[in-house]
Amino acid sequence: MINSRLRSIRKELSLTQENLARVLGIGKSALSMIETGKASLSERNKNILVQELNVNPDWLDSGEGEMFNAEPDLTAYMHRTDNTLPLQSVPLYSIEGTAGLVPLFADHAQTRPVNFIHIPNLPKCDGAIYIVGDSMYPLLKSGDIVLYKQLHDIGDVFWGDMYLLSIDIDGEEYVTVKYIQKSDRKGYVKLVSQNPHHADKEVEIARIRALALVKASIRMNSMR
Repeated sequence: MINSRLRSIRKELSLTQENLARVLGIGKSALSMIETGKASLSERNKNILVQELNVNPDWLDSGEGEMFNAEPDLTAYMHRTDNTLPLQSVPLYSIEGTAGLVPLFADHAQTRPVNFIHIPNLPKCDGAIYIVGDSMYPLLKSGDIVLYKQLHDIGDVFWGDMYLLSIDIDGEEYVTVKYIQKSDRKGYVKLVSQNPHHADKEVEIARIRALALVKASIRMNSMR
């Protein structure tokens, strides 16, 4: 029965009824009625399970096949002190639609996301964007998604970690993902690529207009 399969999905993802109800946009009591067979699962909620939680629609309807479609290639970049959330809905933004990283970071609340990514067991993330370019290849490739936590002070940087940055170059905004390392030059940092074909670059700290710690990445071509 579909009600028992819904309960199996929730337990497989280690979600509480409250967590899953939030994803589906319904109340906890409504979810409880569906799981106990006292109410039916709407087509809208079926679509959310398929699109947001990667549930196999054939399995959802019939119980045949695998519970989930092929998993996205998710890589987390965590510190030992990070506290994880059981489930969060991370807004996915379009840099083109927001005219850059600086206006996005300046007013997240007024920026409409293009979608939401429901991710379990990650530290708190402020948002996610698609990346462009190959400077972090093969760790990241153009079209991947990075999930980030915004920083407001360069003094909060963990040297050697991976960051999403906006840099002012001759009045134009340059958005990139790099490792940040200390520089021997006062007032500068060193930006380091994963791709050996991209040389390290030292930039003046004053030219960094926006900064965020990369918490995770998703390889989109692994998704259905």
